[in-house]
Amino acid sequence: MPMSTEFPRVEARNLEGLGVRLPDAFTGARNVVIVAFQRKHQGLVDSWVPWLQEHASADPGLRFYEVPTIGRIWAPLRNMIDGGMAAAIRDPVVLQRTLTVYGDVSRLTRPLGIQSRSTIALIVVDGGGRVHWSGTGAFDVHTAEEIDTALQGI
Repeated sequence: MPMSTEFPRVEARNLEGLGVRLPDAFTGARNVVIVAFQRKHQGLVDSWVPWLQEHASADPGLRFYEVPTIGRIWAPLRNMIDGGMAAAIRDPVVLQRTLTVYGDVSRLTRPLGIQSRSTIALIVVDGGGRVHWSGTGAFDVHTAEEIDTALQGI
């Protein structure tokens, strides 16, 4: 779906422990942001990684990020949760592009028009934080074509 909104300003932390502010942390001229809401969503996120890696390797202005959103109730366990994710991942590139957001998840869902947290959200964001497209779900060719079209328009 085409959009004309700004990515909300929220605090996050990458899995190397560096605090960042979204959307400022999205360093590409074109960015694909995958927002996950549940631990079981990792498989959906992973379904996009090969396609995104291939496109990013061919386009130096393209970056992609994984943004796990974790409710306020879990904030006291952030170090343990992030540490567990980091220990499982180990790859510095993945640690840097995984930006965890703790707290009121609606700070992301409401401004981005995300209706359901039952699947992942995919957001195309330009270098200035403007949202150009959003969709949901595991990798599929039709959605990938929509993302590709949105990226070409930036």
